[in-house]
Order: sequence, then structure tokens, then C-alpha cells
Amino acid sequence: VMAAVLLELAHWSTWVVCSVIKLPQLAAVLAAGSARGLSLGSLVLELAGFVVFLRYQIYYEYPLQTYLEYPIIIAQDVILLLLILHFSGNMKQALLYAVTFWGGWYTLTLRRWIIDLAMNLCTLISAASKLAQLRCLWHTRDSGQVSALTWSMSAYTCATRIFTTVMTTNDLMVLIRFITMLILNIWVTATILRYRRAKKTD
Repeated sequence: VMAAVLLELAHWSTWVVCSVIKLPQLAAVLAAGSARGLSLGSLVLELAGFVVFLRYQIYYEYPLQTYLEYPIIIAQDVILLLLILHFSGNMKQALLYAVTFWGGWYTLTLRRWIIDLAMNLCTLISAASKLAQLRCLWHTRDSGQVSALTWSMSAYTCATRIFTTVMTTNDLMVLIRFITMLILNIWVTATILRYRRAKKTD
């Protein structure tokens, strides 16, 4: 009974956090009228990773509650992507991204080996997205408009998803993904806070 209650709590807390996960980041960008410090490459890779992961869960008919947050995060990421393109004056690229993601969504399930291979690569893609953001932070030594709250909430949802995956599907590929993401999300959060502190002491 206790395990069932914890599982339900993990699902619900993940959905609640994910429904607002990008709002601090969106608010920071809108308030500043700038996407300084944010890596476009990181966001595009993150979006690609989320799309593959969502498609994989749907394809294998996993329980809806184990991935319900993904459509919500994807929608928020799309808005953030449009804001970055808008503030950097590259709105023309939006159509190209839309066509690429739409095409990818359909291509993924043409063959079973494609979705399995994509899921294996998904962890690498998502890890690359976090590393791209870290590189951007190291390069500028300035956390700019990057939201530590958004990244720490991402770390929390990875932790809850490790628990729910063990309790439900026990899919090793999914587990490896969440453990890797948890470590990298904590690393990015710590880096943002470090540069923010350094700026205050300056």
C-alpha cells in the first residue's frame, strides 16, 4: 500500500512540477527581453530528446501516467524556442524546425529498429543538450537569463521518474536516461548558481 501511495505521489508531483517547469525560464527571458546565456543548440537537442522519448513510450504502449508530462514540457520548450528565435532575430528558422520535428515524429515509428535506435541515441542527444548549456555557461562565465529554478525542477522530475520507472516498466534504457539526466541537471544548476554568486561578489 505504501509503495502504491508513493508511486501516485511521484506521478502527481512530477506532473505538477512539469506543468510550470519552464515558466521561471520563460518569465526571465520575457522580463529581460533577451535570451542571453541560453543555448539555442541545447534547447533544440532537448526538444529532440523529448520527442523521441514521448514517441517511444507511445509506441510501446507504456502507462500514460509514466509520460504524461512530456507533451506539457514539449509545448513549453516550443514557446521558449520561439522566444529565443524572436529575440535573436531568427524567426525565419521556426518553419524549418517545425518541418524537421514533424517529419521526425512520423519517421521514428516506420520500423521498430528505428525507434529502438532513436531511444538509445535519445540519452546521448539529451546529455549533449545539457553539455551544450554547460559549455555556453563556461564560455560566457555568466548565467544571464538562465533559470536555476527550471533546472533544479528538471533534476527533481528525473529523480521521481527513476522511482516510477523502477516501480512500473523497469525499462533499463529509460532508467539509464533518467539517471544520466539527473546528474547533468544537478551539474547545470550548480554551475548557474556558482556564476550567479560570482557576479554578486563582483
